[in-house]
Amino acid sequence: MPSVFTWTVRVYYEDTDAGGIVFYANYLKFYERARTEWLRSLGIDQHTLRDQEGAIFVVRSASVDYLASARLDDEVKLTLSVEKLGRASVQFAQQAWRGDTLLSSADVKVGCVDASTLRPRSLPAPAAAKMRAA
Repeated sequence: MPSVFTWTVRVYYEDTDAGGIVFYANYLKFYERARTEWLRSLGIDQHTLRDQEGAIFVVRSASVDYLASARLDDEVKLTLSVEKLGRASVQFAQQAWRGDTLLSSADVKVGCVDASTLRPRSLPAPAAAKMRAA
């Protein structure tokens, strides 16, 4: 069973649409922030990866299901787990929750690419080891 990382965001006015609910694309921003915080929690600094290893992460694909609406001032709990750690990619399962209500779920594949050429490359060994241990 993969470990689950949790990070919480508050819904601000800027996150909502004309109907007063979280604009659907903002869930992708929330999920991105959760992945970044997960990396931080592992001691992986993306600036260091870029500057010292020449590696950056890019989203290869994202599939999102929207099940319920979050609204202004809601506290949204974001979860992620690593479904598959490949040589040059990471497959995440992510969810957004308000209390016991599942708001959204996503499958996100992130690839590691060379910072200068944007061509696929293997995950830097120290980062991959930290991800495997999580």
